[in-house]
Amino acid sequence: MMRRGLALLSLLLLMLSLAGCAATLIPPVHSEPERLELARRMMEKQRWASAIELLKSYVQNNAGSAEVDQAHYLLGMSYLRNKDWAFATTEFEQTVREYPESDSTPSASFRLGEALFSQARPPDFDQDFTTKAIEQWHTYLETYPDHWLNAEAGRQLVVARSRIANKLLKTAELYLSMKLPVPARVYFERVRSDYNDTLLMPRALLGLALCDALDGHRPEAIVQLKDIETRYPGSGVTERAARERARLERKHGS
Repeated sequence: MMRRGLALLSLLLLMLSLAGCAATLIPPVHSEPERLELARRMMEKQRWASAIELLKSYVQNNAGSAEVDQAHYLLGMSYLRNKDWAFATTEFEQTVREYPESDSTPSASFRLGEALFSQARPPDFDQDFTTKAIEQWHTYLETYPDHWLNAEAGRQLVVARSRIANKLLKTAELYLSMKLPVPARVYFERVRSDYNDTLLMPRALLGLALCDALDGHRPEAIVQLKDIETRYPGSGVTERAARERARLERKHGS
């Protein structure tokens, strides 16, 4: 009796599995234009794996067609949404390189930056992909200054640049905690000079003031800390600046 129940259960699981597979099957395709249109429908339904399969076949079979440029772009988008970052990078690079006059190329140029940035490691690690993404978004903005994704590229640039600045600040603050103001100053200065458009600028200014304090330039440090309190009221950096200023003023007055 138990064996029969197990057999029935196995049969039921097999049927459910087959039903699931059937649900993911791609409908029959009778022409290449139909294949491309079906791929678009799969993308609308967020069935990225099906769209990828259809688009891969399309670009392999239609190298000289009028819509192969768009197919490459759509394939890149499907890979991007499926979180296949490296494959997305390849497709967007091919679109930009081989189809510079395509209507899809400006968007591909922007999405290439997205695919690169998605491969970036956390801030504590090397930021090669972040740097590549920043370079790509700058290229996109310079090449297509009136494209509809310009504003989003600007926002993404701030995020990416902030990641680089954050890594520099962590290195600077580590040196500062070790009471090594000379190397700390190098990294704080890089943030001040190269990343002053990010929200991390106050931290860099605070670090430079503390470097001055460690170097024995207390009056100069106090002036800088007061300036931070005035320019960035209500922030955590301002509170730290006020505490450090009070400490230095006590020492300076003693």
